[in-house]
Amino acid sequence: MSFNISLSGLNAAQKDLDVTSNNISNANTYGFKESRAEFADVYASSIFSNPKTKVGDGAVTSSVAQQFHQGAMQFTNNTFDLAINGNGFFALSSDVNSSDLVYTRAGNFKLNKDNYVVDNQGNYLKVFPVNPDGTSASAALSTAQSLQVPDSVGTPLATSKVNINLNLPAGDSGYDVTKFDPKDSSTYNNATSVTVYDSLGQSHTMTTYYVKDAAAAAPNTWAAFAFVDGQPTSIANAGAPPYTYTDAGGTSYNGYQLNFDTSGQPGTPPTVPSTITTAALGSVLTNGADANQTIDINYQNQTQYADAFTVNSIDQDGLTVGRLTGVEVGADGLVRASYSNGTTEPLGRVTMVRFANEQGLSQAGNTDWKASTESGDPLAGEAGTGTFGNIRSGALESSNVDLTQELVDLISAQRNFQANSRAIDVANTLQQNILQIR
Repeated sequence: MSFNISLSGLNAAQKDLDVTSNNISNANTYGFKESRAEFADVYASSIFSNPKTKVGDGAVTSSVAQQFHQGAMQFTNNTFDLAINGNGFFALSSDVNSSDLVYTRAGNFKLNKDNYVVDNQGNYLKVFPVNPDGTSASAALSTAQSLQVPDSVGTPLATSKVNINLNLPAGDSGYDVTKFDPKDSSTYNNATSVTVYDSLGQSHTMTTYYVKDAAAAAPNTWAAFAFVDGQPTSIANAGAPPYTYTDAGGTSYNGYQLNFDTSGQPGTPPTVPSTITTAALGSVLTNGADANQTIDINYQNQTQYADAFTVNSIDQDGLTVGRLTGVEVGADGLVRASYSNGTTEPLGRVTMVRFANEQGLSQAGNTDWKASTESGDPLAGEAGTGTFGNIRSGALESSNVDLTQELVDLISAQRNFQANSRAIDVANTLQQNILQIR
């Protein structure tokens, strides 16, 4: 009996050594969670035995329990290095559209050849779909999709509106509007330009020229003319009678009038609306873009003060095709891509998963776990909500192994192994003595 008892002790000590050695070997493995060997005594009895004199039958390994406490943060310069500060797991799939998921705390992700975010084994990181404003469209695990980072925004957006906020100098001298020539700066007072885009994303320069009308009955009257890529563009709602510009070929183009009162504010009523619209730009757009494109020029708080010509703001709503310039992941898991055209696009929200019993998860290797009947079903959610932790981009969670404690455990397991070996040796000596009795 003593042989079996000591042998069970040897097996338990060996299991303890194995678990401790595995912890030590993974001390530098990202997302690794240490294990702890847990033992129980073996006690067998029957109704015919005396419990007061019954001796136990040794030790047995009852569980190798994973310890899911937080590991230290290691900061990096890689946006796709993600760490969870708190509870939760990342969800991964082996195929782009697979619903067979594994779960991990190791966030050392990267882009594959198709611009999908994957781990070192090629598993795809799952995210929840989001609306254009970044709000979550769904937080159900069944709707999670693989995260892909596109390298362009896609369809360009033609300019439909230009907003201008400016001051025209009240002290400027007037000119003869009929002699206006955009190539001769002595025939106009000021000009301002803005880049606009056609339906194909091609950029064009829209220039607006301002001429103070010396012949106008009201002293605070200005003529304005719009040009795109140096070609005159007629104004569709210029009012009557409009100012006109005639090119060298004899074609006339409508300009428009800006009038101000004695306080430097737009006249009441203004000669033309605060928003004026160009005619179709077909004669300018020769690259196959939409020939019916028009642009609204919207004047916002224009003034005529005794100050220099000042453009307080000028912007437009068109976009060219953008190229990827960067990706950022927020603490709430929202992934945003930035593009060269100045736009940002939400790509998804990193899927977070938790379990009622983390220690019931089945190890799948490569610091991955799978759900089991003991762990319970995966509960999905968003980072920073409920009991889910936050996500830190540019950081990795190190192993939670405490090397000092592991070395102490190693010594303790070694002593236990030696003690059980000694017990076997003593039992063997006693049996030898008995066999030698004559």
